[in-house]
Amino acid sequence: MAMNVQRFIDNAIEEIRRDVKGRAIIGLSGGVDSSVCAMLAHRAIGDRLVPVYVDSGLMRQHESDRIEELFKDIGLVRVNAHERFLDALKGVDDPEKKRMIVGETFIRVFEEEARKIGGGCLMQGTIYPDRIESEGGIKAHHNVGGLPSCMEFQIIVEPLRDLYKDEVREVARALGLPLEISERMPYPGPGLSVRIVGDVTREKLDVVRKANAIVEEEIMKFSPWQAFAALLGKATGVKGDNRVYGWVVAVRAVTSRDAMTAEAMEIPWENLRIISSRITGEIPSVARVVYDLTPKPPGTIEFE
Repeated sequence: MAMNVQRFIDNAIEEIRRDVKGRAIIGLSGGVDSSVCAMLAHRAIGDRLVPVYVDSGLMRQHESDRIEELFKDIGLVRVNAHERFLDALKGVDDPEKKRMIVGETFIRVFEEEARKIGGGCLMQGTIYPDRIESEGGIKAHHNVGGLPSCMEFQIIVEPLRDLYKDEVREVARALGLPLEISERMPYPGPGLSVRIVGDVTREKLDVVRKANAIVEEEIMKFSPWQAFAALLGKATGVKGDNRVYGWVVAVRAVTSRDAMTAEAMEIPWENLRIISSRITGEIPSVARVVYDLTPKPPGTIEFE
């Protein structure tokens, strides 16, 4: 049965007004889920809401500046936490540990901001598939299973907890959010840290960020559910007349309805060749590019 979008908006605003007594922090990432949650909360409680964008250093190219620009009208606070996240992730190669570390680091930054404003409420854009995957043990979402057990917040409010992604997009359109938000591809909360197989370093982040930008530029015309680059490790290659031992970049593009299942997209061979030549040509330390054909299941959409 189709969702009544206006009724959902009215009920969500009423629920937020009921549950949020004082001032509230919302973790705003610029993704459609947290953006919708922020706009609903802003309508509900106005300037009692403080949207906090944690610039983790794990975001895509130019993304942080754009998010700051888009949400400055609702009083967005941008916190630079690049070094903090890099230090916390140093030497960690287990995917679940990465998610837990990122989740905890986000929460600690939110707690610091909440102390400044005297607010005890945290709002999140958690949606139904996040809860299903975390509770089912598939992977801990940084905003569900990745939350630390000990937090200063008295209450966590999640107005979108029963919605699927396509329903959230409907609400975003009804709220008048710009297309770049309402139609934005899903992006993992732990960011580029889960698009690097193994430990996270500044060099790897730079490589995967550039490769990701190339993949998005070249594949967006095919309207994927999600398209991105991931860094797998190193392999031997040849550049010029020299042997190189460089990075292996995996390209992933999938179609899906709700992220619970997904199919690899059939991208034309010529476009894949362009992506490969651009990545190896524009990023000197990359030796080879592979295309991931695995559906979900058995693979997840992200690599970690």
